[in-house]
Amino acid sequence: MDKSKRSFRRRLPPIQPGDQIDYRNMSLISRFISEQGKILSRRINRLTLKQQRLITIAIKQARILSLLPFINNEKHFERNESTTRTSSSRTKTK
Repeated sequence: MDKSKRSFRRRLPPIQPGDQIDYRNMSLISRFISEQGKILSRRINRLTLKQQRLITIAIKQARILSLLPFINNEKHFERNESTTRTSSSRTKTK
């Protein structure tokens, strides 16, 4: 198959023209946040620069107003015993 004859599926833009980019629009904002609560990059989101800036501002406003968490605490990370220090390992030997 020639490269010129290949068909490709065009991706739909993640933000439709009628969508309001606002800190109250949680269904829209939550699509642009990772599982850890981080803001996804423009390359992953496939947004324009202007849209990414507006999304970032909306996410930050929602975090400040406690509508979104700063970090996602669903998974409680447990430290390994090898990484935790005990007081017995710090005792001085004379």
